[in-house]
Amino acid sequence: MSRQPIATELAPGAIGTYSQAMQHGSLLFLSGQIPLDPVSMDLIQGDFADRVRQVFDNIDHVAKAAGGSINDAVKLTIYLTDMANFPIVNAVMAERFEAPYPARAAIGVASLPKGTDIEADAIVAL
Repeated sequence: MSRQPIATELAPGAIGTYSQAMQHGSLLFLSGQIPLDPVSMDLIQGDFADRVRQVFDNIDHVAKAAGGSINDAVKLTIYLTDMANFPIVNAVMAERFEAPYPARAAIGVASLPKGTDIEADAIVAL
């Protein structure tokens, strides 16, 4: 079984040496997404909840490019530079995901690409 890169212009392009996602069989492994606007490649304006929504939008667009959606996610890893924002992540997840929710880890980190305060990656079952 071979791996296949997945890409879409509806999500930000890679800012390094990686693919937006790699599909292997029925599993899709998404690279970390930060709240970048896919057109301008700039961090979006707005509050933290808006940045979380953009991250989830980017994940959803990549998942859709492979024939799935964000609700097919079986595992999320969320990286936060301020764990005080964790309740906001939970609130936005309740807006965007259907139950049963994916397995998840939230990790506090010192810094993230482009100086953002959130990044998330996912594994999606297609």
